[in-house]
Amino acid sequence: MRVRDLLAPGAPRLRLLAAEEELDRQVSGVMTTDLHDPGRYLHGGELVLTGMLWRGGPADSERFVRTIAAGGAVALAAGEAEVGPVPEDLVEACRRHRMPLLAVPDDIAFGTVTEFIGRQVSADRAADLAALVDRHRLLVSAAGGGGLDAVLDLLGGDLDLDCWVLAPTGAVIAGPADRLTAEDRDQLVRAHLAAQRQRRRPPHRARLAGGAYSLLPAGASAGPEAPQTGALLADWVLAVAGDVTEWTTKRQQLAENLARLVAAERHRRDEGRRLRRRLADELLALLRRDADPGEISRTLYASSAMAARYENPEPKSQAQEASWLVLSAEGTGLPEGTVRAVLEEALGGTSDRALVAGAGNGAVVVLPALDTPVPADTLRELLAPLEAGLGSEGRITLGVSAPASEAGGLRGALEEARHARRIAAARVGRVCVAGPEELASHVLLLAAVPDEVRRAFRSRLLDKVIAYDIEHQADLVRTLEAFLRSDGSWTRCAGQLHVHVNTLRYRIGRIEELTGRDLSRLEDRVDFYLALELA
Repeated sequence: MRVRDLLAPGAPRLRLLAAEEELDRQVSGVMTTDLHDPGRYLHGGELVLTGMLWRGGPADSERFVRTIAAGGAVALAAGEAEVGPVPEDLVEACRRHRMPLLAVPDDIAFGTVTEFIGRQVSADRAADLAALVDRHRLLVSAAGGGGLDAVLDLLGGDLDLDCWVLAPTGAVIAGPADRLTAEDRDQLVRAHLAAQRQRRRPPHRARLAGGAYSLLPAGASAGPEAPQTGALLADWVLAVAGDVTEWTTKRQQLAENLARLVAAERHRRDEGRRLRRRLADELLALLRRDADPGEISRTLYASSAMAARYENPEPKSQAQEASWLVLSAEGTGLPEGTVRAVLEEALGGTSDRALVAGAGNGAVVVLPALDTPVPADTLRELLAPLEAGLGSEGRITLGVSAPASEAGGLRGALEEARHARRIAAARVGRVCVAGPEELASHVLLLAAVPDEVRRAFRSRLLDKVIAYDIEHQADLVRTLEAFLRSDGSWTRCAGQLHVHVNTLRYRIGRIEELTGRDLSRLEDRVDFYLALELA
């Protein structure tokens, strides 16, 4: 702001007493003082607010004005609350040193003047930074430059404004990661995804224990068209500390321009992935036709060489990078391409070593097992925040293979991952993951059985027992589960249920009467166990 802005409509009621010709000076801050010699505390650009308690006579006025002028002050505002009207000797001293002098009436608090200047200076800085961010956005779009962290650091330093760019999984793309906990990030991306799914107009707001945050989309769904689930599940989000709807217009413009910059950087990164996607699709085609391991190895080596461009070290040889994981994924109730985009974002990381192929509602991922171990539990936790954006019908299921020791083993790993995905699909939940350790279980067999056969099997064994429980409150189903867990031991099962052994024998006898089965036979125990698993 300039000194003349202190005399504009809407400003505190100050009176100009001297140096009208210097009103275009730029004010960068305020210093309130009654020291005789405040020069050592001035840095230049300040408006000095004073109650004139330092003044004992005309000579003091000359000395005070000379000191603040030498220190770089741009104006002096003298309060009349303590010593009365501004004396003429102070007015004359300001004229000699060409120092704008403003009188602060006794009913205007210094805090009011300070607050007004603070708002004006902050707004001006925001406007300057908004222009800077807009120019940087154009630079990123045109030249492919990066610099998100540098821009966010600049905002934090100049405006004390904390901003983060987050992936939909809650990972920090840019910004001060140490100032936002993992739990906070999880809550922010979930709030953003839920708001996007409900088609609420951004900015979205979230309130955490640490205060309010504003969330703006920064990707494909940030455009003028209505956001699609497939876009928003893979988009970045710009998280800004504070509620931008309460900001001045200039500061709101800053946030909007920053979101555009982030979207441009995301678009540039996605464009850079095109060749990698072609390699991934080529690899999947090779695996599907059971190609020669040498062809597969060459594609994997090309992937390593491409990733090495971003990591600086030499690409690993085929022998060095000889262990690979395969993931098989499928989405239901989602637009085509969603699963591929989600896994690219979740597993790509900074090195972008994952090869993510696929079309339609499915995707296949091949990634180095030694560099990026992805056990099923880790993957499930990584993707958990996406549940907020899936909606009532949306679902993602994934299967993870065991590491393939060489390129020739990838075909088998792909089949293993597909079988694991069938296990995940048989579970309840929005995001379900199964790993290779579950492939030796009966669950794999159950996952391959058609739904109508599963329902008929379960119904034939359990419907009568369930109906009896509902009518008589007999607790037969829980008794059956405990009996099977106890391997048919009467005493152990009775102890777990806290009932007498005779009561347990009566309940098991009732189950056998209702079903026509004999729980002393292994075959019937296995059937009941599988039926309970299906239930």
